[in-house]
Amino acid sequence: MSVSYFVAGAVVLSLVLMQINARAASPMLSIADRWLRWLIFSLGGAELNDYFEWIDRPYPVVATTCFLVWFVLETAFNWMRIHALSVSPLPLFPHYELNQEGDEWPIQPRLLRVREWLRAQGFKQVQALKAEIGGGIFLRVSVFQDAEAMTRVHVTFIPQASGAITVCYSFTSLTVDGCRFVTDNLYVPFAGFYPEAWFVERSPWRRSAEVLLKRHRARLNRAGATLVPFDLDPLTDQNSTQQELDRLNTELGFLHSPAEREDHGKITQEGRYRVWKEIWMLNYLGRAMRYD
Repeated sequence: MSVSYFVAGAVVLSLVLMQINARAASPMLSIADRWLRWLIFSLGGAELNDYFEWIDRPYPVVATTCFLVWFVLETAFNWMRIHALSVSPLPLFPHYELNQEGDEWPIQPRLLRVREWLRAQGFKQVQALKAEIGGGIFLRVSVFQDAEAMTRVHVTFIPQASGAITVCYSFTSLTVDGCRFVTDNLYVPFAGFYPEAWFVERSPWRRSAEVLLKRHRARLNRAGATLVPFDLDPLTDQNSTQQELDRLNTELGFLHSPAEREDHGKITQEGRYRVWKEIWMLNYLGRAMRYD
């Protein structure tokens, strides 16, 4: 009976988290809710079996079986999503353009505070970009840089099905020896390859721009990096890096060649496995693959 009460409480908590996250769009709340649903499915299935006596097996065995069934079902669902993405016309490395509509920064108090904080740290907005990801849905990016143009921050607004908006930050600096240091908190799976001179650290758990900036500067100090200013405007730099990532990931076998994509999809089998693995890591651990 105590387990039944626990499951009922978990169901209520999951519903509450869903309602809160419909407005907050927090990846961390999503992770907590996924673990709750997995637990509800496992213990709830074992409780139902215990009540209706469907299978004559010990309670822990049934709960473990339900746990594994959830894993198999979600694995199948994720593989279908990856396949659909691979064969869809949606670009993996979308082309960006200038956003001249003036709608790049949502009018929400929590997001306006971020903009004011960036300005207080000496960052100035230099461009607003957007990229269509399909169905008239756009990723909107506001690009800031410091006075010396040594560090840029891309503030990316990701729309959710609920209508809420998740904000992510990506701090980037270039060094005199041609390296690119990137510190971000994107939670969208990438799973591909970066150039050798790129040092990327992805920390979805760090949702604060202030904490992420401190981490970025700490990485630069630890590496003894000598920075150089950006010599390309954000739009040109963004699209050139997108093209470079597409080329590199095609060469390394993450993507099919352009001639093969119509018949086999964009992502190779090895690439799909990497995406599947990173989806699990992000969805349940809030961790991305290591990129450096």
